[in-house]
Amino acid sequence: MNQRPRPNFYKTYAKPQTQTKQQDKPQDAVKNSSVKTGSRLNLRGQLIQLLSQVQQGRSLSEIQEKYFELVDEKDRGLMHELSFGVLRHWYALKSISLPMLNKPLSDPQLEVAIYLGLYQLFYTRIADHAAISETVDAVKQLGFESASGVINAILRRATREREQLTTELEQAHGLPSWLYKRLNKDWVEQLPELAQSLRLSAPLFLRVNHRQIGRDAYLKQLQLAGIEVSASHISDVGIRLEQSVSIPALPSYDKGWFSVQDEHAQLCVSLLPNLNGKVVVDACAAPGGKTAHLLEKYRPQQLIALDNVESRLLRVHENLNRLQLISSERDEQVNVVCADATKWQITESSDVTKADCIIIDAPCTAIGVLRRHPDIRILRQSTDIAQTTALQAEILENMWQQLKVGGQMLYITCSILKAENEVQMQNFFAQHADAKHVEIQADWGTAQQYGRQLLPQQGGGDGFYFCLIEKVA
Repeated sequence: MNQRPRPNFYKTYAKPQTQTKQQDKPQDAVKNSSVKTGSRLNLRGQLIQLLSQVQQGRSLSEIQEKYFELVDEKDRGLMHELSFGVLRHWYALKSISLPMLNKPLSDPQLEVAIYLGLYQLFYTRIADHAAISETVDAVKQLGFESASGVINAILRRATREREQLTTELEQAHGLPSWLYKRLNKDWVEQLPELAQSLRLSAPLFLRVNHRQIGRDAYLKQLQLAGIEVSASHISDVGIRLEQSVSIPALPSYDKGWFSVQDEHAQLCVSLLPNLNGKVVVDACAAPGGKTAHLLEKYRPQQLIALDNVESRLLRVHENLNRLQLISSERDEQVNVVCADATKWQITESSDVTKADCIIIDAPCTAIGVLRRHPDIRILRQSTDIAQTTALQAEILENMWQQLKVGGQMLYITCSILKAENEVQMQNFFAQHADAKHVEIQADWGTAQQYGRQLLPQQGGGDGFYFCLIEKVA
């Protein structure tokens, strides 16, 4: 089984293990550490190192901050654009570069250098001569002097064949072959549009904290501040940002007037029954978006938020405090617990024996958020699916035992693979005669045999799956 490190947006419920430190320093990715390293590399050299680390199985969010610290502040915007852009178009760039190679490259970093150079030529306004010269210089700085001529020749050839290669890039699906086959099986009619959508950047959404301010009132605050925004069409508490902004600089961030949360993720709480005075479990809580949303809308008797990694629970506490959802008189109402959702029992954290409602935002392959985390395109493998679905089933089975008769469980993933969603639910209902499917009545997404699926939408939310289940006698 593949044991590569998981990206930290991929929730995992195994006990935390001590991580090796051998790759902690950015320069460890360089072929020869005696060559120019760290701040002595130009921006493209830093990018090649960063992307090579992702290529080797490291999460972009896990390592990018170390690389950003090595470049001038004025260059960090470009570094972000190029790193995310290359990852989004990785397989499309690969498809046009392979025919230009007469023989295999001597080092994976050279592959990264070609993709970085091609991305600049086809997707940015950087002048051709600057994109080529800076990339070739980076190759030399990284110790590949003998290969710099090959890189230079490929990039110059690309400029001569720009029209043809542009067409090929537009026609490429841009997905790893295993994922393309999966999506072709699951969503054959939607696949062309879906594949292109997954190559785009995703818009940013806010969720307004109704305990602090209404959505219309906050929209006006943002507009008065000269920020271009619009109301979400699907979520009644959502706002879409139409321009790049600094989130902490938005009005009343420190007062907890809003959170950053995808439009489709915001639908979770709207699918639940009235939870006032109820016992609720958020079984996969970190970083706390759904926990916070529950407290913004309801006043449960008790809300238990679980995650199996202590460091991730710090984010839950930080978010609840900033949103002013925890106070001394409500401390007993909210219980944030470090626990494994495949084994945890409600009696460990509460005086009650069963929950009225359980939310499982299950660990998944996260294909639905590929636009926000483009390194998933490289990090995820087909073998991850069996491992992930087995973990999901374990969590479902254990948490089902913690739910009272008449209670409801909401199963959620940010995946668009049916194996993790509809098929997982088919297996669950086949094994549980005491489970009743509650049909979601909505005008969004696509109804499945069990549950409802949202695909990533151009200009809209990410891929999410929801299935509501009631426990019957």
